[in-house]
Amino acid sequence: MRLRILSVFACILMVGLIHGQDRNNEATRALHALFDAEWDYQMEQDPVRASLLGDRRWNDRWRDVSLDAIRKRHEHYKEVLARLAQIDRRQLSPQDQLNYDLFKKQYETEVEGFKYQWYLIPLNQRNGIQTADELADSLRFATVKDYEDWIARLRSFPRYMDQTIALMREGIRAHMLLPKIIMQRVPAQIDKQIVADPQESPFYKPFKRFPDSIPPTERERLAQAARQAIAENIIPSFKKFKEFFVSEYLPASLDQVGIWQLPNGEEMYAYFARRYTTTNLTPREIHELGLNEVRRIRAEMQRIIDQLGFKGSLQDFFQFLRTDPRFYYKTPEELLMAYRATAKRIDPNLVKVFRRLPRMPYGVEPIPEKIAPDTTTAYYQEPAADGSRAGTYYVNLYKPETRPKYEMMALSLHEAVPGHHLQIALAQELGEVPKFRRYGGYTAFIEGWGLYAESLGDDMGLYDDPYSKFGQLTYEMWRAVRLVVDTGMHYMHWTREQAINFFKENAAKTELDITNEIDRYIAWPGQALAYKIGELKIKELRARASRELGPDFDIREFHDVVLGAGAVPLDVLERNVNDWIAQKKGQK
Repeated sequence: MRLRILSVFACILMVGLIHGQDRNNEATRALHALFDAEWDYQMEQDPVRASLLGDRRWNDRWRDVSLDAIRKRHEHYKEVLARLAQIDRRQLSPQDQLNYDLFKKQYETEVEGFKYQWYLIPLNQRNGIQTADELADSLRFATVKDYEDWIARLRSFPRYMDQTIALMREGIRAHMLLPKIIMQRVPAQIDKQIVADPQESPFYKPFKRFPDSIPPTERERLAQAARQAIAENIIPSFKKFKEFFVSEYLPASLDQVGIWQLPNGEEMYAYFARRYTTTNLTPREIHELGLNEVRRIRAEMQRIIDQLGFKGSLQDFFQFLRTDPRFYYKTPEELLMAYRATAKRIDPNLVKVFRRLPRMPYGVEPIPEKIAPDTTTAYYQEPAADGSRAGTYYVNLYKPETRPKYEMMALSLHEAVPGHHLQIALAQELGEVPKFRRYGGYTAFIEGWGLYAESLGDDMGLYDDPYSKFGQLTYEMWRAVRLVVDTGMHYMHWTREQAINFFKENAAKTELDITNEIDRYIAWPGQALAYKIGELKIKELRARASRELGPDFDIREFHDVVLGAGAVPLDVLERNVNDWIAQKKGQK
């Protein structure tokens, strides 16, 4: 992954970005001044995100999540839209007109969503203030100031906790709550923060190892300050939080699943569906699309079962895959080594389908033990913007006997390369694009690309046995099932049990994975719709390009076009691909 060969298309794009704008144009100057000011505003308002991106200007603080601050941010976004409207779009270059449109849509979507008060649900079983210590795993601790900034965060933690509790109390009053069935997982996560010895706190982790450049006297001073801050601020905050959560919040949480129960719940879910898919598809249309995809993929699965000569039903085959020891590793260590070996196997095959690869490397690491039981099979963390941290493909080693070998290739293609790491790292390495595009994105594009990347295992010759190919179909089925169960629970009043059973009937994933997945959809309405919708659009565009260009179609050039503008809404992606097809046909 060290070579970086720029396609003709990407070169044209980057030259256009750099030279196609008249920086002396008043409208262009005003637009980019607004972009720059808003980026700094966003980083200051969200210091944790800034830290994750490697912007360390606000490393000593947490996000202000008070109701007053949330309302002020909303008013600010409306003011930004008013300022944007004063810029004459007609004076902008085509590239800046796209920047203008994407920026406007982003802020309009944010303003539209405010009325649904989702901010009153500040945590769930997968993340929230109870996992705030994980931020340290992504920070660089190289100087005394780095440690002092973290200590400052420890000392200011009670204010962050009080604001979070106040939000949740308002959530109780406004009936903005998640169901008990998922929130009952949180107390155990809180318990891991309530330790007898500050040195056993997850927040103390950075002080267990110092760089050689920090003298011993400074190390002791910093460690002592951290222990005191944890003892006086972190542990008491979590004790207070545990009492509130168990006595007030959990009893008030919902007995049923689905945001249809919340104020304006049906309208809110339609909003989430539009936001995450970047389409105008209705929940009902998405549900039907999901059912159609499930039927199609089941037929492909049956062909593999027949090829293997397996005698029995689809459910019998699922049970065989879930229970036969040959498909599982015995220890977490073996599983981690296998994931790393899978990633190494993929890397040299990328040149078969890509001409441009990112410079930024990635690593494969275990999901932290304290959250592994409650989270999904894997996830990806993007590189730091300043280059101080590579991309990371996190894998779940909890209960290796539930992590099938035949899924590992598809999973790695999705989360690492050519999926999330390749796409996100390339976006960060684009030419002169505004930061809100370079480091932002659209779930339908990003996750749609990740799912599409799984299918590239065929193009790269990586599904070399029927079981690994069945694993890829299992993952594709998983995303098709999402369309059905997410809309089912949040729009059509399905129970959690209905969703789990539909999943089990159609995918070979283990019960632990299925339950965690369903609980994730309960906590994050609409997000799971993005994957299949995005993948179907990319596959549709690939088929169109192949059909119209015939022998002139080059899969590597197609990928340059898809990735060349970074993550964009699906309608913009379609326009980009159509323009490329027209350009290629015009060259004949």
